[in-house]
Amino acid sequence: MAKWQVSGEYMETCNCELLCPCIYTNMTARPTEGECKVALAARIDKGQKDGVSLDGVKFMMVLHSPGPMANGNLTVGLIIDKGASDAQAEAVAAIATGQAGGPMAALGPLVGKIAGIERREVTFEMNGLNRSARAGELVDQACEGLPGADPNQAMCLDNVGHPVASRLSLAKATRSVFNVFGIKWEDRTGKRNGHFAPFAWSG
Repeated sequence: MAKWQVSGEYMETCNCELLCPCIYTNMTARPTEGECKVALAARIDKGQKDGVSLDGVKFMMVLHSPGPMANGNLTVGLIIDKGASDAQAEAVAAIATGQAGGPMAALGPLVGKIAGIERREVTFEMNGLNRSARAGELVDQACEGLPGADPNQAMCLDNVGHPVASRLSLAKATRSVFNVFGIKWEDRTGKRNGHFAPFAWSG
């Protein structure tokens, strides 16, 4: 039996033009701006670690890569909802940083710096093909899924090497503002990359 498992919904926006080349090159391509700035938001709908319930806990990971992600030297910071208990925050930190194993552990060798952990009110909203998330004054992001043949469903990329999920919905970032851990980005053009997907991790 797994020591922990979490499942829920995730979204992200980044500074790459749509479509982010990191996805279709397995992180070996140069980001479209030369460097990558990305915020990933997650809402755990059901989960536990070592008997601690994680139902409803929300968090964000903010990441900077100075070049192709596969080259490493990533800076990663974590924002955990201030409504989470200390035990929940400790569990989420272990899962999100890969210390507890699971999918995020695959990023471990590429991380050069853990920038820290912040506590803010984190929100995560879903409405049709739209996703939005906010962490206090630190992150404010939103994306809109790109409708496919069924206009009620976003187009998807399958079998991708993304640590969060292997099947990602394609989206355009409609709002992408980060100012945390020394990572700054602001864009509202609707021309930048986004993704969303349900996720299920265990370790």
